Formats: sequence, structure tokens, C-alpha cells
Amino acid sequence: MPMRLRLALHGRAHKRIFHLVAVNQRSRRNAKPAEILGIYNPHVGPDDTHKTVEWSVDRIRYWLHVGAVPTKSVVKLLELGNILKPGSVYHPNSTRPAQPEPVPTLAQLRERMAATNDVLPEAAPEASPQPEKQ
Repeated sequence: MPMRLRLALHGRAHKRIFHLVAVNQRSRRNAKPAEILGIYNPHVGPDDTHKTVEWSVDRIRYWLHVGAVPTKSVVKLLELGNILKPGSVYHPNSTRPAQPEPVPTLAQLRERMAATNDVLPEAAPEASPQPEKQ
């Protein structure tokens, strides 16, 4: 059963809170989770000075260890909380394929070789065809 770490939406209109949950990836956003790992309240009230995040670090690390994949928003929260290192394998930018290096042209190779005083080997002569067996 493939698992995800995602944010489940709770609360009321204009006062949303999010539960960080481990849930089957095929289930709906607010389906019953396998485990509730924490609560994220993005609202700053009149008495509060900052957003609130409460979570179980041990259980989050456990779910990551057994193969649960966090969503992009969860990765950002975990990086801010120093649970994941920035640029980890879960980071959204790390899934992009690496840009292949452009293949240098023959003229560029000769310029590089001239700069280092090396000689570019000439093209190898074509191999002669094998003699036919009689």
C-alpha cells in the first residue's frame, strides 16, 4: 500500500488548519489516515506572534524510512522544521532531470586543445573490410 505524507484540511471557512497525516496515496484528501503526525495552523491570531506547527518528529522519520513520500507542501514544511535537509531527494526541484551537457563541436575541442598546447588526434582511418572466407 503506497503511503503519502500530506496535509488534510480541517477547521472552518477562513480559519483552516491542516493535519499532517500518513495516508494511502489513492485515498481522498480528508479520508481517514493511517496516522495523524501533526497539526499546522497557518493563521496568526491577535494573541499569537507566529504560525503554529506541532508534530511528532520520530513518527515522521519513521514514515519516511518505510517509504512514505511527502507532497511538495509537506516537504517545504519539513525543510523549515529541519527534519529534511534542503535539496533532499524529496525536494520538488530534485525530481527534474539533469540538463545534459552540450556536446562540444570539433572547433571547440581544437580551441581547448590549442589553449593547453595539446594536439587533437586526427580521425582514425577506416578499418579495411574483412577478407571473405573461401
